[in-house]
Amino acid sequence: MSTYEEKIGYELQFWKMELMKKPSILGNLATKMQTKINSYIPVKVHKAITTTIKQMVKAVLFGSTYTTSAVPNPQLSLLHREALVKAKIDTYSKTGAAEGGITGAGGFLMSMADFPVLIGIKIKMLFEIAALYGYNIKDYRERLYILHVFQLAFSSKVGTQNVFKQMQNWDEKLIVLPESADQFDWQTFQQEYRDYIDLAKMAQLLPVVGAAVGAVANYQLIKKLGKTAMMAYRMRILKDKQLA
Repeated sequence: MSTYEEKIGYELQFWKMELMKKPSILGNLATKMQTKINSYIPVKVHKAITTTIKQMVKAVLFGSTYTTSAVPNPQLSLLHREALVKAKIDTYSKTGAAEGGITGAGGFLMSMADFPVLIGIKIKMLFEIAALYGYNIKDYRERLYILHVFQLAFSSKVGTQNVFKQMQNWDEKLIVLPESADQFDWQTFQQEYRDYIDLAKMAQLLPVVGAAVGAVANYQLIKKLGKTAMMAYRMRILKDKQLA
């Protein structure tokens, strides 16, 4: 392993330790606050969001609408690949912040429109990151990994730990994963996504504070997803290098 690989290996270990910690008091309070905000949103809005999430998940599993930039040279070092990944995360975070600020300032209906747009931004970013790390996003099983990265980033503490366990030794599981999206239980996935992902974004629907919340929330959520994706792919890459 190179010096850089050893460095990020230590970062990965600390990240795993943090991931497996018990929920903190502050974390529990944040969850309660998010739930409280969620309770203020009308039932018809919840249904609309659920439908949107379901459609976006299906697009990831079945669609081929997401394209990526040019795939880097296979000989490119991990250091250079991650420099490109970080630049992508920064770009998408700023794009998401601008979009969230605009829709948040536009009132209730425009804030509603932010949800599918934000999901699309996240999906596009994850596809770009996977390609930069050298993974074939045309393979359904790699798209399935992307869905797990989603869950890992935005689930509750307990949910995150369960997803993490599923993602360990992923490349060994590839040979037994279904090649058809028809066999994937995406209904359960969208329910989990609906329950936990982007609850903080609900505050964007509230008057006065919507614009500020939209910009900050989008930026932070995309940054968090980007970091989670980097760690998730490091986990696979470094294990392959250790085995080699």
